[in-house]
Amino acid sequence: MGPALAHSGQAMPAQLQSALVEMAGEMVGEPSEVQTDSSEGVYRQLIVTVTAVAAAWRIFYLVAAKWGRQLMLNDSLYYSSQAFQNAHGHWFRNVLGDHPGAEHAPLTSVLLTPSSLLSNHEFWQRATNTLVGIAVIPLIAMVARRVGGRRVAVIAAAIAAVYPNLWMNDSVIMSETLSTLLAVAALWFALRHRDRFEMRSALALGVVVGLAALARSELLLLAPLFALIGLRSQPIRQWASRALVIMLATLAVLAPWVAYNATRFDSLVIVTTNEGGALRGANCDDAYSGPAVGGWSVLCVLDNIDRPDEDASERAVRLRHEAVTYIKDHASRLPVVVAARLLRAADLYGVHDLVRFDVGEERAKWASWAGIICWWFLAPLAVLGWWRQRRSNGWILLAPAVGVLITTVVFYGAHRLRSPMEPVVVICAAVALAQWVPIPSFVLRRRV
Repeated sequence: MGPALAHSGQAMPAQLQSALVEMAGEMVGEPSEVQTDSSEGVYRQLIVTVTAVAAAWRIFYLVAAKWGRQLMLNDSLYYSSQAFQNAHGHWFRNVLGDHPGAEHAPLTSVLLTPSSLLSNHEFWQRATNTLVGIAVIPLIAMVARRVGGRRVAVIAAAIAAVYPNLWMNDSVIMSETLSTLLAVAALWFALRHRDRFEMRSALALGVVVGLAALARSELLLLAPLFALIGLRSQPIRQWASRALVIMLATLAVLAPWVAYNATRFDSLVIVTTNEGGALRGANCDDAYSGPAVGGWSVLCVLDNIDRPDEDASERAVRLRHEAVTYIKDHASRLPVVVAARLLRAADLYGVHDLVRFDVGEERAKWASWAGIICWWFLAPLAVLGWWRQRRSNGWILLAPAVGVLITTVVFYGAHRLRSPMEPVVVICAAVALAQWVPIPSFVLRRRV
């Protein structure tokens, strides 16, 4: 079926299979649990109902807003076209020519490849992402239940069902939906590893983080962040061995893609060739002054992209060098730019430019504004909720936010780059709301 990546998932480690079985059991509940705790069935019915409502809205929005809609000139064109070429035997090609393509991490294109065989394939690609987005709801509930019990799980699922910063990505042909699913899965496996602290749990966590990185390259940061689990609570040798397994398992998942790219490009490609363009677009005059300060400008990249003698990896190296040179030449401006990036990521600066950016990526203007308003409400609650969880689950819940912080400082501030931490915001806000939201007592008994 083409390159090594297409086959790399066929031999799934037994440890990961066992963990997935455990995850499925936790999602649907075991028969013994239902017999000993009848409220377990009521809880599951609530999660199913919330998920059904979320699915109905997402499917309605998909059909009403996206049926027959043409793709815009943005990253969705890359994912859609590459998936279409994959489906017809031309694996991972550049959409603008018959050249190797690794502009973005490959897993989203792989996910969309089967639906690309259908007529009206762009709609069915959107539908595939929508199904993935629906699956995020019960997965968030599972993580929230491990964090705070049933009450928190129900509230988190309800928030996730209606939170615009989740659902408005689901019908867009980009990587945010899949990477969000895998980021939430990584949280669940991280909590499981914290509780078990076995070699097997470390291996499973590393594999999931590797898959997440193949969906969105900056999620690779989760590997060293989650490797810190147990540093203070476990013997140093035991911690070091588990941390090493997490890192090696993550790298092992990436290895087939790296090896495949080594046969296609002149320079090393770890996950994507996009970091050069991302850095260059974030470090130029347009992004250092004016209304887009702290953001990203496509014009800065387009002016530097047409070099027929370069392949994509060489272009990435050149653009990265140009970005570093620009940073050095404008070092006095950098503190202001970094501050603007962080404020943009928090929806506290440049919100009109952020909305413009969202609209350019095919998100509805009203949905983008709704997401900003919801963020203003949920983010302070999330801080409060995290504070209450800081001793038990603090580092695991903080890790995605740290990853987003690093990515924002290095690159730019945008809603897309913030997407891996949106589920944590939902879960931590649910923790804060749990003491105020009335839910029948038979749902409240903590049972993990």
